[in-house]
Amino acid sequence: MASTFNDRFDQHGAWRREFALRLKLLAEWMKSQELLDPAVEERLHRLESRVRSEKVMVAFVAEFSRGKSELINAIFFAGYGRRIMPASAGRTTMCPTELGYDADIPPCLRLLPVETRLQPQSLMEWRKVPEKWVRIDLDVNDSAQLAQAMEKVSEVRNVTKEEARALGFWHEDSPEDNPPVDSHGMVEVPRWRHALINIAHPLLKQGLVILDTPGLNAIGAEPELTVNLIPQAHAVVFILAADTGVSKSDLSIWRDHLGTEGHGADARLVVLNKIDMLWDALSTPQQVQAQIDRQRASSASLLGLPESQVIPVSAQKGLVGKVTGDDALLQASCLPQLEDALGRGVMGQRQTILRAAVSGGIADLRAEAGRVIQIRRRDIAEQTMELRGLRGKNTAVIRHMRSRIEGERREFEDSGARIHAVRSVHLKLLRDLFHQLSSKRLKGEVATLSESLRQKGLKLGVKAVYDETFEHLATSLRQGQTTVAEIGSMLSATFRQLNTDFGFSLQVPPEPDLTRFETDLRQVQQSHNQYVGLTSALKLSQPEFSERLVRALATRLRGVFESASSDVEMWSKSATSQLDAQLRERRRTFARRIEAIDRIQEAASGLDERIAEIERASEALNELDARLLQLTAHLVAIPAEEAMPALADKFAAFSGADTSAPPQAKPRPAARSPRASKPAVAPALATGADSPARSALTEPLDIDLSAA
Repeated sequence: MASTFNDRFDQHGAWRREFALRLKLLAEWMKSQELLDPAVEERLHRLESRVRSEKVMVAFVAEFSRGKSELINAIFFAGYGRRIMPASAGRTTMCPTELGYDADIPPCLRLLPVETRLQPQSLMEWRKVPEKWVRIDLDVNDSAQLAQAMEKVSEVRNVTKEEARALGFWHEDSPEDNPPVDSHGMVEVPRWRHALINIAHPLLKQGLVILDTPGLNAIGAEPELTVNLIPQAHAVVFILAADTGVSKSDLSIWRDHLGTEGHGADARLVVLNKIDMLWDALSTPQQVQAQIDRQRASSASLLGLPESQVIPVSAQKGLVGKVTGDDALLQASCLPQLEDALGRGVMGQRQTILRAAVSGGIADLRAEAGRVIQIRRRDIAEQTMELRGLRGKNTAVIRHMRSRIEGERREFEDSGARIHAVRSVHLKLLRDLFHQLSSKRLKGEVATLSESLRQKGLKLGVKAVYDETFEHLATSLRQGQTTVAEIGSMLSATFRQLNTDFGFSLQVPPEPDLTRFETDLRQVQQSHNQYVGLTSALKLSQPEFSERLVRALATRLRGVFESASSDVEMWSKSATSQLDAQLRERRRTFARRIEAIDRIQEAASGLDERIAEIERASEALNELDARLLQLTAHLVAIPAEEAMPALADKFAAFSGADTSAPPQAKPRPAARSPRASKPAVAPALATGADSPARSALTEPLDIDLSAA
């Protein structure tokens, strides 16, 4: 039997927790060996944070009455033995609803009043104002109370056509999509703009986020859905009715809001729901199946997808089959096939991406720590040759040796002025680079677009301004890439000179590829295109809609540029931390060499003892290098299906608390392992939170539309 989505998500969650635990243990071991410089520590922290806390969002999108909420009940909440999300006949979910888990918030349902659409703030901004949300506490142990609370997302209110137009639910240019007007001239609109449900469901606790969206009219009225939330979902499940296939409104949602051209097409699954409506006692099973196959082929053709991504299902029968334990009905509903496709598609894709990311991160970490070990190995070899050369020499020769070492140390310290000059140039270039990617620069570009959108009347020229804005943003990224290359070239020349003068092994890490963020820009631009064309001219003439549109766009763009800045910052830290680490190791070496000479002068037997100590240190260093290689290789090769406790004990035992002992040493209990703290080392250039470059990066983006 195919594994369910729940099973695959459980395996994925176990793999993520196990990997995060191993990263933590590796950090503690590296700290104990003085291999954990700031850049390596931050790289470990980012990997652990990403693997442990990264969310997986699955968005369910459909027109009204396609069985979307029933499908969510069947896949995720059948364990409650009843429906949790409202799934009665007619319209159910009237506002976008997110289900997730935050341990810092008690179980609750939070509802944002629809009137907030009359204000310019984006949904992201409203999330930071919890007092504006209506909160209902949830009892997760009472399924009846839980289901009753969820009914709130179905609430509506009656308003005039003018109010409906201001709220974004009435459009003169598309009367067929407008809600009906009752005998009193009133229009029915959702009571709530957005709903956030926080419950400790096992899957939600592991990082799953479910996005339940309403129909076409509500999707079009909330730009942030199509600009931010849906495009960032790791999988989109688009639901159709099996008896009608692809209707006109279904096709509008698909073409305007889910576009499958290029990126993301393989993360789209189409569900032909309600196939039980085609089950006919007067038709043979073969005839029923033939009818389902025809609808499947037709839907795939209209949507431009392979048939394998169109799955016929009966969510209602699947839910009943799970709740009653009727395996035959469950199999007939085809729900297990959908769960298998979701599991293979979403979880397989996410785990592949995560594995690729952590493999690259671990390889970089291994290289950075390996350079420190190589420095120590070379210094030990130099000391060994130096001390062996003193055998049989008199006191005057030994004093001369000490004087020579002191001279080398003074020469080394005198090079500080040259290194400081390089740091100054690096800081200036880095400050310029962060300015190119800063919120201030982004704010200026978006302000031009917002000014164009605020012009009265039809905004027929806004498409050109829109395209020009994105071209300017892409140019900023390309200029940033040029600056990165300039910084890399300068560091490369400096590192070569230092390697020649002092025998360092400095190497500039690979430059971050900022051009890949241009792809992200194009995706944002594509998801926004339907709002700036001629078909949306009347909608854009509404000031409230234009303001919401620009704020949603600004939020998404800020995420792209912050990611680019973060990559640059990590790259800069990796380069400068190498220099700091090797300077620190060289100073330690000078101190050890002088200490050894002093000990030799004080005792005749000191020379042989010191040589023996260095030889033991060399053996320990080789063991340290081998241990690091084994730990990092073992870390990357974690199978998802391994049991966590056994692996955690094995890894803790392998790393060992006593780092001077062989690999069979007594393990340190993982549960008592403290988080590694930052070692006291010289700070790398422009990596502090209060540095000018970092200040430019973190400047808040506040789009003031009223001043445009």
